[in-house]
Amino acid sequence: MHAITTMATRKSNTDTPLTGAGLIKDVCRRIRVARGYWDAHNNRACRAEREKAMSLYETLSASERAKVPQVLRVWLRYRSEKYFGAHRTPPKA
Repeated sequence: MHAITTMATRKSNTDTPLTGAGLIKDVCRRIRVARGYWDAHNNRACRAEREKAMSLYETLSASERAKVPQVLRVWLRYRSEKYFGAHRTPPKA
């Protein structure tokens, strides 16, 4: 018989929420990933990543939001309103 072996997996730190510089870095990373999906015309993935970025961005304070590069903030707002706003047709399931 074949023995089933399991590999030890690294435990991620998803249990503790990010704060401070780590949160700002993750927001920027998610916006950049969403931009990459947008440039690749992968709308479903872009929408999902943008929603994650928006939810994290909304948890930032005003001083922390100022630390997110303006290019990323503008892209997030522009895409959010123009292409993913409530007035747009939602994606099919």
